[in-house]
Parts: sequence; C-alpha cells; structure tokens
Amino acid sequence: MDKILEAVMMSPHSKVVKQGMVRRVVESAPQPLDRSQCRAMFHVSTRLFLLGDSQFKRDAGREVLEAFARHHQLEFEEFFNVRFILGLMRDGYPPLGRRSPQIFLYLQTGLRFVADTPSAPDLFHLLQIEVLRIVCERPGPELCEQLAGLLSRCPRCVPSGNLQTVFCQQLIQTIRLFQCNSQLDDDIVTFLERVTKTSGMLQTVWRTNVATILPSLKELFIVISTPGEGGNVPSNALASVVQYVPLELMEGAVRNLTNDKNISDAQMLTAICRMIDWLSWPFTKNTDKWVIALMKGVAVVKKCVILIEVTLAKIEEVFAKLFYPIVREGAFSVLSYLLLSFQQSPEAFHLLLCQIPPLVSCLSAEGTDSARQCLQQLVELVHCLLVRFTGFPDLYQPVLEAIKDFPGPSEERVKQVLSQGAWTPQRADQVSLCHRLAPKSETGKTGLVNLGNTCYMNSIIQALFMATDFRVAVMSLKNCDLLPLMGKLQRLFAFLQHSQRPAISPDSFLAASTPAWFTPGSQQDCSEYLKYLLDRLHEEEKKSGHKGRGLSETQAGRTLINRMFGGKMVTRIRCLRCQNVSQREEAFSDLSLALPPPNHRRDGSFIISPSPAVVEGVGPASVPMAATMPPLHPRGTSPSPSPGPGREGGGADKRGDVRVVLPVDAVAVETVGSLERVEPPIVNEELMGASPSAPRGAAQTDSDATLSVPDLINFFLTPEMLTGDNKYRCQRCSSLQNAEKVVEMTEGPHYLILTLLRFSFNLATMRRRKILDNISIPLVLKIPVRLPPRRPETVGAGQGGSGAEGSAYVSLTYDLASVVVHSGLSSESGHYYCYARECDSEKPPAGGAGEDTDTAADDPQARVAPSAPSNGSGSRWYLFNDTRVSYSSFEAVSNVTAHFPKDTAYVMLYQMRSPRQPEAGDRRAAMAVEDLRDGESLDRELIEAIAKDNTLHIQEQERGVRHRAALSPSTAEPPVWLKDPRRREQRPGISPGVSGEQRSGVALPAW
Repeated sequence: MDKILEAVMMSPHSKVVKQGMVRRVVESAPQPLDRSQCRAMFHVSTRLFLLGDSQFKRDAGREVLEAFARHHQLEFEEFFNVRFILGLMRDGYPPLGRRSPQIFLYLQTGLRFVADTPSAPDLFHLLQIEVLRIVCERPGPELCEQLAGLLSRCPRCVPSGNLQTVFCQQLIQTIRLFQCNSQLDDDIVTFLERVTKTSGMLQTVWRTNVATILPSLKELFIVISTPGEGGNVPSNALASVVQYVPLELMEGAVRNLTNDKNISDAQMLTAICRMIDWLSWPFTKNTDKWVIALMKGVAVVKKCVILIEVTLAKIEEVFAKLFYPIVREGAFSVLSYLLLSFQQSPEAFHLLLCQIPPLVSCLSAEGTDSARQCLQQLVELVHCLLVRFTGFPDLYQPVLEAIKDFPGPSEERVKQVLSQGAWTPQRADQVSLCHRLAPKSETGKTGLVNLGNTCYMNSIIQALFMATDFRVAVMSLKNCDLLPLMGKLQRLFAFLQHSQRPAISPDSFLAASTPAWFTPGSQQDCSEYLKYLLDRLHEEEKKSGHKGRGLSETQAGRTLINRMFGGKMVTRIRCLRCQNVSQREEAFSDLSLALPPPNHRRDGSFIISPSPAVVEGVGPASVPMAATMPPLHPRGTSPSPSPGPGREGGGADKRGDVRVVLPVDAVAVETVGSLERVEPPIVNEELMGASPSAPRGAAQTDSDATLSVPDLINFFLTPEMLTGDNKYRCQRCSSLQNAEKVVEMTEGPHYLILTLLRFSFNLATMRRRKILDNISIPLVLKIPVRLPPRRPETVGAGQGGSGAEGSAYVSLTYDLASVVVHSGLSSESGHYYCYARECDSEKPPAGGAGEDTDTAADDPQARVAPSAPSNGSGSRWYLFNDTRVSYSSFEAVSNVTAHFPKDTAYVMLYQMRSPRQPEAGDRRAAMAVEDLRDGESLDRELIEAIAKDNTLHIQEQERGVRHRAALSPSTAEPPVWLKDPRRREQRPGISPGVSGEQRSGVALPAW
C-alpha cells in the first residue's frame, strides 16, 4: 500500500486520480496491519508531509499520517520516538533543513497522538530543551511564529521549572533583533502579526508561573538600557512584551528598578528613551502607562537630571506621533505627562510651538473621531500651558491664531490640569539643566537661566544691564573687596557682556541679593526686588566709604546708586487758614504711579496758559515763572477736593483723586515722539506741535479710553486737598486745618524708574488683584523740574507766601530705555520679561526725539521701524525672556497688552538725555555721567575668569554632543509604518531644519 501510494503521488496522473488514491488509503487505515506495514506507511506519509513539492502532496501526507496514527497508536509511538524527534530538531529531514516551518507543523500533528502514551514525558522533556535551544539561537520572526504555534497547541512543550525563566529571558533577547526590512503594506502587517504571536509565548509562561515576570522584566530592562551601536539597537518590537504584564505588578516593578543602586542614571535614561520609542508600535496597549509610571518612579527618587534629559530629548518625537491615528492615543498620554510635569521651564513647551499650528490644521482636516478628540485635548493642554508659561508674546502669537476658533477651558479646569504632579529639581544646578540651550542668540546678547520662579530678578538684571551708563560705571569700579554685592553685580555684568554662553546662571547673585523675606522658589514682585537691590547697593557703598574712580569732589560724596537713580522731590503744604507753607525735600529712586480712579476726569487736570509753560535752558536773566504765570484753574471743572492716602513703598507714590485749584506753579509732563497717539491732559501745544499719528497697522482709539504714562505722572503731580480725616496739623495755627499739598521734582535722576501700581487689594475677596488697563508708553518724556530760587528765601512760622519766588522750571528729556512686563493675573504668580534697548545719553536714540522735537515727532524716518531693528544702536530693541534673547521693536512694546491682555507694562526705565548747554540744575543732573565714559577696564582676575569659562563652555559643548550621542537611542531607525514616503527615512517633525509648514505634510497610514 505504501509503495502504491508513493508511486501514484509521484506519477503524472491527474489530481482527481491522486485524490481518489489518498481517499482509499485513508479508508483502509482501520484495517489490521503488521508492524512493518505500519512503519512503511508512517515513512511514506512523513516524506509527503515534509518533502512534498506542492501543498496538495503535503496535505495528503498529513491526512494519511493522521489516519494511521489514530488507528495504530502503539506502532506510531514506536515510530515517533525520542531519537526520531531529536533527529528532526537537530538535523532536519534531508534535504529539508532543521529550521523549516514544515517540521514544526509535523511535530504539532504527531504530538497529538502520543500525548497520553508512556513515552510522552520523555518526548516533551526533549522538546522543552530543544525549544529553549532554538530560542537561544535567535531565530527570526517566521520561525518564532511556528514555534509559537507549536507551544500554543502543545503547552507541554513549554520549558518547565527553572527553564521557564531562562526561556523568557532568551525570548526577549530574540525579539530585540526583529526588524522589518520591507515597506510593503502586506509585509508590514505580516511582520506585526508574527511579533505579536512571538511575544504571546511570554504570556503563555507568565499565566502559569507569575514568578517569571519580574526576572523577565529585569532582562527586558537590561536589553533596553544597554547602549546600542549600529544594528545592536533593540527593536521596537519589544513594545509587544509589556502589554502582557499585569498592571497590578507595575508599581512594584518600577519601585525595584528605580531603587536598584546597580542601575546607573545613564542606563535609566536610555531605557526610558527607548520605551518612549515604543509608542510608535501599533496593536499594543499599556506602553504609555509603563512610560509614565517609570518616569514617576524616577521623580520619586529625585533623579531629576534623567527627567530633564528625557523630556527635552524626546518631546518632539512624541508630538510627531500625534499625526498618526494608529498610535495617537498613547502618544498624547505621554505628551501630556511630559509637558505638565516639566513645569520648571517653558523649554519643552517651546520646542513644540512651531509644530502646533500644522498639527491643528492636520487634525481639523482629518475629521475622524480620533482627530476630534485629540484636537480637543490638545487645545485644552495648550491653553493651560500658555497660562503656566506666560510672557512670550512673539512666540505665542501663531499658536493663538491657530486655536482661536476652538473653545478654551475654564479657569477652574486650567487650575485642575496644572495642579497635576510636577517633579521639582532639588538643586540650582539641576534647575539650569531644564534649559536645553540653543546656540547663542543672533543678537549677541546673553540670557539668564531661570532658577525657579526667578524671572523677576532676571528681568530687572537685564534692564539694569542695558542701562549703558550704569553698566559702564559698575564695570569700571576697582577694588570691590569692600563691596561684596556690587562686586557680584560687576561680575554678572561682565559675564553678560563677554560670555560666549547663550545664557548664564545667576545663582551666586540670587543668593546674595534676595531679601530675607522672599520665599525661595516662589514668584516675587520685581519692583520690590529692584528697590531692595538698589537700597542694598547704596547702603553697602555708603558704609564702605568707597570712592569711584575719576569722580569730581561734588560727585565723590554720593554713591553710584545716588548718581544714577537718585532724584529729589519737595513736598509743600499750604495752610488754607494762615497761608503758612511748610516744605520737606526728600530723595527718591523711583516713582510709584497709581492709576486714577474710574471717576477721575482727565480734563480736570491743571493746565498753564498762555505760554511759556516750560522753560528750557534757564539763565541768570530769565524771568521767574511765577512772575508771568496766570492763576491755575481746572479745565472746564470746579474744584472737587478729595483726600488721598499719600505715599507707599520706597519711592514716591500718590493715589488720591484730587483736583484742587492751587496758587502754586504746576507744569505738565510732556511726551515727544511716541509711536502711539498720546494726548496728555496737560501739554504745551506750541512745543509739542502736531500730535504724532498712531503706528502703521494699529487701530485708532479714543484718547479718552486709554491712559498714558504722562497721564499717570500728571495725576501723581496733581495738587491735592487735605480735608476731613486727612487734615493737616499747622504748626502756626497749632491745630488741624484744611490744607493744600503739592509735590514737585527738584532734581531729576539720570535714570528715572517708573513703577505702575497695578495691584490693588480687594476687600471683598481679601486678595490682591491686578489692574489690566492698557497704559500707553511714550518713547520720550519731558519732566518738569523746579530750579532752586535765585536768591535765598526763608519760609517758616509767621511767614506766608508760596515759597516759589525766584524759582523757575526746566524740562528734562528722558528716553525710554527698558520696560519690564508682568504676564499674569496676580503678583504672586505669572511671569516677568523685559524689553530693552541701549540709549546713549549724549545722542538721541533713533525713534525718539532728536534735537528738534517737532521734527522727531512728525518725521516717520525718525521712528523705530516696527518690522526689523534699525541700524542705529539706540533704536535696536531686544526682548529678554530668561534664557531667550531676541530682536524686538517698540511696536511690540506698545501692542503687547492689546495682543495679550494679561501682559502689562509694570516697571519702566527712562534715561535722561544730556542737554546741549547744561546750566544750573541741568548741569547738576548731567554731572552724574561726566566721568563714566572712560571705557571698560575689568580686573585681570575677572577677565581670566571669563576667558576660562568660555573655554570651559566650548569643552562642555563637545562633551555634551558625545554624551547625548552615547545615551540617546535615536540611532534606531523609525518603524517603516511611520515613515513618510516623501521623506524616506526622515522622522516627521524631528529634523531641526524642517519648518512647521513642512512638518504638516506627513503622510498618514491607511489604518
């Protein structure tokens, strides 16, 4: 029978004839046969099964083998013995190789008929060993698929006992080598299915023996934490393994890994990065949960350097996966965690800004449920991060434009999202690592690292640094041993000026200059910090007796802070009963300007008419102002006295809503050359000329709707009535009397610091709230300063008069040098950044008023170009935002609140312009900078420190490149199913040379 069957199957007869022959042989199987006949049939059917040159012959051999094995079990047991199986597994069935898939199909068929025989234990033990040996030989996906089929149909072939752990570990080592080299869709799907079946063998073992899971996970961690080179990079197919690990074991496994002292930071970093790469693996689950759990575990043990490296290295790759529906859900979970946990710096979020608009456009066009859900979550996340990292108007404008048509989250929802756990660096040097610094800004300026809510300090330091005369004076100081804080400021300025780093860490200066009552890591008031800093520097120099180099005797008695920021103001109070005038002169370093109350009418401010209103270049023969000035009167209103609370803080401050007729000279603040249409309530129209027009492209608004800085200064200088509970105690009357109080500036500082009092206390909520009114900022201010009397006058008890006889005013011109902007809704939160330019006190800056103020106000060529920095050094605006420094313009300064309502000007620095012919008070005001232009002359020790640090920076860059190349698993090729055919091997959205518009062109998989 066996020879007839073989002859027919090898003959050229038709398939029908052959099928008939097979059917008759199968039907004869129940008949009794001797041992040799059975063995002959087993050999023939085995040859057909294994060596048949067609599927028909192989199927015929399997059918005959099954029929005779079923009816002749004893004979089949003798045939299908240990020796025969061992020969198949080790030598194959010549000419068939030992790793042919057909052999595994043959074994599956034969084992069904010997499973209950006495020889079965020996057979299965042999197969367990052979299965382990095959896995150790690192078979490919196709063979592993056959092996998985054998183990699923014959679970007794799975290695048992201690061999189970070894089997799982070796299987993981095998999967790490899997690669799909084809880009055909059918081949890709086949590859994915084979990997899934292979990793299913681990599930088979883990279900029966839970004790093998943790050793398997340790082996998996070893594989993915080992730096790979070239083809040794572990395959992303390992992602299919974690889906079978029970989630209840996740916490313990992560805890064991993160607390293992034998695992280095480099290994943990590499492992997490490769697990993030697994997010591109489809048809799997829980990968995102494992990535997040492992990062949380690392945060628990305070290894923040790992988290910083992982976030900055992988955030763009994770974001790029959102373009692909098949992996979008897991990728967004990890992206959300990375961004919400990395709240120490906006660096990670800013890496994605150019990619957000293309993704929004892509998701909107896709129109699937997956896209709509992702878009909704993305918009919510972006809104929350814009609130968290406020203060980047130039960066956020395109993003806001892209999401403007989508509803944003409520304030409560924003708080809820941002309250999710964020890890916190433990040391200042770890905070600096949060910023993966790009090359130095094209501006040539150096940024400052945010050391944990220290933007309040960074913005103030940059504003002071850009104050050219002050910077030159500080850097020219010699022998600062007795001035420790000034010495640190000098060192900081020197590094900002000469460092080759894109940003430096001001940790030393922060520790030395922070007030004791400031809570480390908390947001602070930059105005409060500025006042404290200037006071500290002043007191330090005052106590040390330090004298600046090259100063005249007049200036040598004053500290550097006095000479740069010190001004004088006189307060006069006139008793309305006895007309006695008392006065008090006090020094100030800043003016705190309150916003007028809502019921304050600007047209009720005082104005002097007719001309002359402002006296420039007053000489000895000048006519006193009081001699030619008509009485003051409110414009169109009657006096309406109202008490004010007076002053607050270290600078001069005035808050009352008072409009009172005073027989005292009052001169308005002037503005010249503003790019905005500014119509202050008190102006000298002859001097001002035509009002400058609004900037090109800006909307014309009603001047009554927008306050300006001159309005606030006028409100500050407005005389006020002291009545009611605020009556004045007159020394002459020896009782409380109604009185008039007026404040006048008698000496203008070289740098005029203006602070807008934007924070008020709400008695209903018992919290400070921010006043978000938009305040127009002029490029040039003209401040009236009262000159001293021409002859001595005494005003005291028993003497009346105004105390202004023989006095006159001079108008000091100030150019805007810097603006510190607060972004946020509270003084205890938000963000500070600074717009600044370098002004030369000897030369009017471009964009401001020149020597001819009318020309400067009217000539468009004299203004700052809004689109690009001018060639003139004075007109080149910069935006300092912690580590980021970029070019800007006065238009950006003027419109920041219009575009971003929470971003408002808070502190402004104006620099006095030196008069053409300084006389009297002008000369005193200009003397502060006469001897400060000798040029920088840094100490040799400081020069050497800067040079050494620059060399160290170059070395750090070289080491950093090598370090990240060694740690990063990015050398692994991306999965072929996430490759864009138009870009071949390039990862979408990752190349630093690819623009946001290009990134939006990624191809989406069909699934």
